[in-house]
Amino acid sequence: MKKRVLIICTGNSARSQMAEALLRDRLGDRVEVHSAGTHPAERVHPLAVRALAELGLDLSGARPKPLEIFLEEPWDLVVTVCDPAREVCPVFPGAKEQIHVGFPDPAQAEGSEEERLEVFRKVRDEILSRLLPEVAKRV
Repeated sequence: MKKRVLIICTGNSARSQMAEALLRDRLGDRVEVHSAGTHPAERVHPLAVRALAELGLDLSGARPKPLEIFLEEPWDLVVTVCDPAREVCPVFPGAKEQIHVGFPDPAQAEGSEEERLEVFRKVRDEILSRLLPEVAKRV
């Protein structure tokens, strides 16, 4: 039976969406993964879509979701990926374990589109190098 993992961020438009897609791609045989935001954005950030497309992952159909729709569900692991979400994240009564692995917000990057895309790539790669192993050893 697959372990259930929920990734939480503020807007559910970049970090948590990238984490959800990457975990599903790399650990999909072991996990059922979802993501949500404490204050969901209108859409997934286009540069998050581009950064994952470079790895062959399609985020174009993804939509930010509110955290509240997942509150009553049972989770094996709940992960916050940004400090603001960790600070306001409710206790999940159905969560077996809750951890924090924080990443800077790539949506706050400034500069040209290429410079901002590079920040998204860096966060994407950090998710792979830091979050993926943390989740893998727990599921």
